[in-house]
Order: sequence, then structure tokens, then C-alpha cells
Amino acid sequence: MAVDTRRTTCNRDCPDACGILADVQDGKVVALRGDPAHPVTRGFLCFRTSRFPAIQDGPQRLRQPLVRRGGQLVPASWDEALGLVAERLLAIRAESGPAAIFHYRSGGSLGILKHLTDLFFDQFGPCTTKVGDICSGAGEAAQQHDFGVCDSNDLFDLLHARHIVLWGKNPAVSNVHLVPVLKDAQQRGAEIVLVDPIHHRGATLAAAVLQPAPGRDFELALGVARALFDAGRIDPRAGTFCDDLPAFRALAERHTMAEWAAAADVPAAAVADLAQRFAAGPTAILVGWGMQRRQNGGAIVRALDALGAVSGNLFRPGGGVSFYFRRRKPFRPFGPVVAPPRVVREPLFAADLMAAQDPPVRCLWVTAGNPVAMLPDAAGVARAIEQTEFVVVADCLLTDTARRAHVVLPVPTLLEDSDLLGAYGHHWIGESRPVVPMPPGVRHEVELFQDLARRTGLTDYPQDPIDQLKRRTLAGIAGAGADLEQLRRQGAVRSPLADPLLFRGERVPTPSGRVQLVTEAPSAVQLDVPAAAPGASAPLWLFSNSTEKSQASVWSGHDLGARVWVAVHPAAVPGLAAGARVRVVSATGAIDAELRLDPAQRKDTALMPKGGHFDRGHSANQLIAARPTDLGLGAAYLDCMVRIVPA
Repeated sequence: MAVDTRRTTCNRDCPDACGILADVQDGKVVALRGDPAHPVTRGFLCFRTSRFPAIQDGPQRLRQPLVRRGGQLVPASWDEALGLVAERLLAIRAESGPAAIFHYRSGGSLGILKHLTDLFFDQFGPCTTKVGDICSGAGEAAQQHDFGVCDSNDLFDLLHARHIVLWGKNPAVSNVHLVPVLKDAQQRGAEIVLVDPIHHRGATLAAAVLQPAPGRDFELALGVARALFDAGRIDPRAGTFCDDLPAFRALAERHTMAEWAAAADVPAAAVADLAQRFAAGPTAILVGWGMQRRQNGGAIVRALDALGAVSGNLFRPGGGVSFYFRRRKPFRPFGPVVAPPRVVREPLFAADLMAAQDPPVRCLWVTAGNPVAMLPDAAGVARAIEQTEFVVVADCLLTDTARRAHVVLPVPTLLEDSDLLGAYGHHWIGESRPVVPMPPGVRHEVELFQDLARRTGLTDYPQDPIDQLKRRTLAGIAGAGADLEQLRRQGAVRSPLADPLLFRGERVPTPSGRVQLVTEAPSAVQLDVPAAAPGASAPLWLFSNSTEKSQASVWSGHDLGARVWVAVHPAAVPGLAAGARVRVVSATGAIDAELRLDPAQRKDTALMPKGGHFDRGHSANQLIAARPTDLGLGAAYLDCMVRIVPA
């Protein structure tokens, strides 16, 4: 049969929201490539998504509902599965009230129609929901406080920059379509600086590389600020567009630039060079998500915000402090926000779920998430879910969480879905359209919840066709050239609500109209150091980082094999050879791993992949204690100390 090429948009938890061209032959996807017409995707895909057809047709793919009987998940019909779910939801609400039902929605699929799941549980209850954000909570909260909004200049405004600081950001892995933009900026004369405790491929782009001590980004930023104050290179108008400038200066002047540099374990000359780049501007800071996953993560991002502001780069073309793009801004919500009767703090999921009383959480529904694999204290999360009376998981794969469910409802993959997508790495929006049909036993979430609403008596729940729901959420921008038909013609449309420059006229949308500068140093962090053992390494900072081959807990290619790996500097484990079997031990848990040696890493760090499967003993999150960040209820994944022990 001839190959038919069809267009869609990637819905995975990634900044890029790529335009995809799928080659379909005899009803199967035989190849995926990036859409060359998409201005950001530019004709290529990441390793993970280009190899998704193997997952699409793989053994973990769910193709019909599963119901637990006799301790085992067994196939069931949709009528049986939804009948059981409706019966249990109605009974639990009648017996214990809607607070006994907890709806957990995460970012495994970023389609805007996924928010209709929230509407169902609002109307059915309102029910318990989560609060906080394990991915970006501290960074978003910091920028909301400092700037009144967490958003960015146009992605291609970077072409006006003279200096681009990748602060804790590895675009080659976690934002791959940023790389061509950075290279274009370099062709126009921009220089790139990489700031990251971990050595990675981003260093190949950089004119200068700084590897500060783990968690010492605040000290490094204050050292740069001190150098700017000492040289008189603060923007002369900073006092007019920043609140608390004298207090911020006093904070920076608590130590000399050399003292701040020493605290960050960075050469003073490197700090002075970075300050000169901010002074010379325009200089853009691209803020990675790792550093704000610390107990003082909000304070770190606030320090970077302050640098961008007092140097004047925040308001200049080619400047800015970019952490996030408001991907939901173009879309009209499906209902008013309803105050829940109770919340579960996402970074403290296990403790809050187990402690819930009056009533206890009797039902957990998981949408677009795999909390067992992706939350800290993975073993505690697994136990909490296992002890919950009734668990429903909607997913396309049999994940660690789905294996603990009482009912598993199969939903579309990214190649079968129908939805609308914004991006958190640029301002283009696109439509997800099915390039192949769903298997007969799979149902779209919209239709699933429409059926469930009918079974539970929710007469006000939207029963419109999916295309009509898309038009409804696009209604606010349809008149500005971003209606559904234009998305289908073009494949991607830039949001008409996004200005090329986020802030104009040296004003930000805070109550005062001025940037709120950080004025206090963060408190000392709490660390649990594992006990020493014979042959064990010194305590090492654990970095559980994104990889080129995994999208959260979904692995492409050959997966992780028998054991997960851990990479350290050779001096951190004297006497051990590459390939040795070791045990990675924290105060919270332990994992068997294969040792890798990397002399480019700091001697006080250990690097493991993010997102391994818990049930296979691959999840670094079983090593990480559940602790919140200082702002935004994020998860402090990176404040974890481990030792490497020979197995």
C-alpha cells in the first residue's frame, strides 16, 4: 500500500510541542519526522518521539479496560469497567462525601481537553485535588512574585541577544528545538555561557562554562550582583522599575564578590566575566528547571530574576529571564475554578494521602500521570496507593501506578489523540489529530467522561463532540486568526495573545508595577546524609536528570537493561572500575546500579537518569525524601545525598 503522510502535534511533557508528520501504511505508523513547516520544530524530532511507534505497538500498550479480580488485573468490557467505576464513585460520595475522592492529574499529556477531567470532579463533588507542582512549582511561584507573571519573550527574540546564559539548562536533552535558535544567535554574534554543576552536551555550545557547587546558584548570582554594584554597572534606572533596590544591594554586599565566588566554588575571575556580560547586554537568562527543585529553589530563581532586572536586561530585546511560556493563556477554560474541600500537596503525596481523615481518601483517580515512578519517596507513594480502597488509572501504558489500580481505563497515545496544545517552550499552538485510529478497546478521555457523567447523573457536563469542544476553548482567539480551521491548514499558529516582548515600558504586572527584588538569603537546607559503610564513597549530591532516551517514565530504545546506571567522577569511587555493580544508598532507600565513570563531572556529584520504573528497581525517586520547595510547593528532588557502595 502507498504511504500516507498525516500531521499532528506532540502532546508529551516537553517544552517543544513539536509538529509531527507521520507516515502511515496499512493502518500503522511506519515513521515519524518533524514538520518542516513548524517554525520551532524545523523538520526534526527528538530521539524519544521519533521512536515512539515501537511503544505504540509494544507489549505495555493498553488495548482494553482491566478490572482487578482475585488480586489480578484481568480484561473487562467498557460497560463493565465504567459501570463499576460509577457504582463505586456514587457509593463513596454517598457514604463519605466527595472529599473522599481524590483526582490527581499530572502532565503526562498536555492537551487542553484533559482539563475536562477536572470539570467532571468539580461537578461530581467538588472532590479532593492536588496542590503544588513537582515540575515547576518553585520557579513559577518565584516569577509570579517578582514579575507578576511567569511567561517569556518570544523564543526568537534570542536572536537579538549578545549573551545567552544557560543557567542550569541542558537544551540538547530537555529542550532540543532550542538548539538551532541558539546556533542562529551565535551566527549573529551572541556568546553562550553555561552554568551547571553537571557537565553535559550543552557545554559544546558555550564560550564559557561554570560548574558551581550543587545548590549554590544563589551565591553565584549574588556574586555577579556584587560585581555589578562594585563596578557601577547597575542600570541607572533600576530604582524606578525595581522595589527594594537598597535592600537587594545590602544583601549582595554582605560578602565580597570573591567571597560569594568561593561559596559557589567558582573562580572569582569567572564571576567577574559573567558580570561583565550582564553589563554589556543585551543578555538573556534561560532558567533550567533543575535548580528550582531544591528546598531553596524559589530563592535561587528570584536571584536570577533580580540579576536580569537590576542589569536592565529584563526590558531589552535580546534580554529577559525565561523560565516558562504560558501554554494555557490562549485557551478559554471550561468552567470556573471550584474550591476543593481538601488538597493533597503533590510533593508530599504519600504522607498527605495516608494522613487524610474525616473522611479518609477512599478513591484515587489518576489522569495523565504515573505518581509511583515520578514523585519523591516512590516507595511511600506506592504503599499509599496500595492501601487506597479504590484506584482508577486512565493511561495508554501499563505503568507502575496502573499496576496498582483496581480499574485501568485505556486512552489514546499521542498518535491517536485529538486535542489542542500550547507549549511551555514557545508561543505556538497546534492541534493534536489522530494519525491512526484508536484500537477498538480504547476510548478518548472526553468520551469516557461523557459516558461516566451520564452514568452518575451529571446533566450539566458537556456532551458536545470533540471538535465543538475545541472550537469552544479557542473562542477567545478565533477572531484573531487562530481558529480550528487555520490550525488545520497551517499546523501551528503563533498565539495572538503573546507579545514579542513580555514587558514594555519598564513595567511589570505586580501590584506596584515594579519588579520585586529578593532581599533575604535563603535558610540553610535540611539534608539527610546516609551513614558511612565499609568501602562506601563520601556523601555525593544526587542529580536525577532527564535523558535523551526517556520521556518521564516512558523509555525509548533499549530501556535501562537489568540495572539503572550511576555516573561519578573516578576520584569519588577510588578502586572501582567502570561497569562495576554498586549500590546507591540514601537515607531513604537504595538501588543496585551499574557504575559509570566520567572525569568531566564534579567529584561531589552522582548522576542517575530520571524516570526509571519503580517495579524494576530503576527509579531514582525511591532514594529521594519527600520535601517541598520554599515557594510553589515544588519537590526538592536535588537535595538528596547518596553514597556509592560496592555490591
